[in-house]
Order: sequence, then structure tokens, then C-alpha cells
Amino acid sequence: MNTYTTTEVAKIIGIHPNTVRMYEEWGLIPLAERKPNGYRVFTDFHIEQLRLARIAFQIEVLQNGLRKKVVEIIKLSAKRDFDKALMFAEEYRSQIQREQRNAEESIGIAKQILSGKSAEHTFLLKRKEVSDYLDISMDTLRNWERNGLLQIKRKQNGYRAYTSDDIERLKMIRTLRLANYSLEAILRMLNALEHNPQIDMKQVLNTPQTDSDIVSVCDRLIVSLKDAEENAEKMITILLEMKEKFS
Repeated sequence: MNTYTTTEVAKIIGIHPNTVRMYEEWGLIPLAERKPNGYRVFTDFHIEQLRLARIAFQIEVLQNGLRKKVVEIIKLSAKRDFDKALMFAEEYRSQIQREQRNAEESIGIAKQILSGKSAEHTFLLKRKEVSDYLDISMDTLRNWERNGLLQIKRKQNGYRAYTSDDIERLKMIRTLRLANYSLEAILRMLNALEHNPQIDMKQVLNTPQTDSDIVSVCDRLIVSLKDAEENAEKMITILLEMKEKFS
């Protein structure tokens, strides 16, 4: 197996030597052996692992724990636990695909809101049921309620009862949060919509930066997630090749 210095590795991958050391420190590549003089000795496995990491981090997907999952995939590969890394990569790709469907659904919800129509079906769910249904943590739901993004009515027994309209609202909030809009911006838009369903969401949501409406926000998120899905495919391909070569 070939061996490389830190400088040679950095040149091959196209990164700064300090980045190589940082990846080693973070556990994204295995610890390199050392020569008697203290210099690191890297191998072909380090080269492939760095290539995998660079591809994995090309797409900046921070939402819903996706970034954390990417880091875990890289660390598992660094330990040569390729089977588990591949399992995580498949889950990562599946989650990205779910987020794409959520964003596409939110486009329909936005158009429905603009038309002044409510959800067709009425049902009541408890907070735990909503958390499971929308894959949103209980703490996140509480946070959104505390910040005024939605007000949930209570039954006579004191339990919260989420209606179908509440669910649609939550889907919209979730997508806007995934698109990195602040709670303040989302609240501003929702309040404006309540007073005027025909409001220009482009102006309200992005004040003072009026660069897009809510539909195009969702469209951009879908494009970003599709890029992430392609990246996930590349990661899976590399992991399979590494498993065959280095197991």
C-alpha cells in the first residue's frame, strides 16, 4: 500500500494540510501512524476516506439532523464499519427523499392558503400523535407554540387538540424552518395571512429582503434536497467500493 505525507495528501485532495490534521482530530479519518521524527504517514485508505468526506460535505444540509447523520457516516467509514455506514447512508438518502415530499406538499398548502381554502378533513390529534405524524419533536412543537406560531385549543379535560388546519399550518412552518427562515419571519407571515389571505407573502416573509415568495422558497429547498440526494448516491457508491477494497 502506498504511503503519503500530510503535504502530499493535501495536494492530492486539494485541501490545506491543516484541514487534513483537523479531519484526523475530529475522527473523520483514522489516526495516522507516526515516523520516529513525528511525521504522519498516511495510506491509500486515508486518501479514499478524505475523498468520501469531501463529497459528503459538499452539500450543506443542516436540517432535521441530516448533517449529524453525514458526520456519523464518515466516522463509521473511518473505523471501517462499512456495513453500518452504508445503512446510515441509506437512511440519510431516505430522509432526504421524505423532506423533498414535505416541501412539495407545502407548495400545495401555500397555494391552498392563498386561495382562502381550509383543509378538507377535520380531525383532532394529541401533541404526541402530531409529533409522530409530522416527525417533529415534542420540544419543537412546544417551542413553536411558546413563540406564537400557532395557538392550540384545549378540550374540556385540558388536553390540547390539534385540528387538520393546525396540521397544515405545522407542515408550512416545518418547511420554512427547513429553508432556514427564522421563527420571527414565519410568525410575521402567518399573522399577515390571518388578516389577509391575499397578502403578498414575498414581501412579508422576506422583509426587508424581498427576494422570493413562499412557493419559490419551497422550490429552492427541493432543488437543494435533490442535490443532497445525488450526493448521497455518490457516498453510497464510494462506500461500496471502499468496502470491497479495504474490508
